[in-house]
Amino acid sequence: MGGDRQSVKTYVPTEQKDVWRDHADELGMSLSEFVRTMVQAGRRGFAPAESGERVEPASDPSDPSGHDLESGVERALESGPRSWDELVQVVVGDVEDELEATLDDLQERNRVRYSGREGGYVLTDE
Repeated sequence: MGGDRQSVKTYVPTEQKDVWRDHADELGMSLSEFVRTMVQAGRRGFAPAESGERVEPASDPSDPSGHDLESGVERALESGPRSWDELVQVVVGDVEDELEATLDDLQERNRVRYSGREGGYVLTDE
């Protein structure tokens, strides 16, 4: 990517922005840098429909889950020392966010639903 920059504007609920800002602060990133990084991370493995160009994952191919734990730990440590518990929280927070987004997506596609009666998330018959 070149040095030219363009502004992109989006609207999110205040609570979502607060969560993003807190997470960005934990990683020692600006909110803009955080959003840009998360968008790029979300695009991993997806091909833009018009170009057929594949966006390559930034993580090591030996990591089948697609998490780049090493880079995440390095980013967390860029702002200074962190305790074991703080590093665990950074990693767990990333996984929790990814799980929530995945469950939201699966529910939108009617592949999974939440059932209080059955005690949690279940696959649908579709």
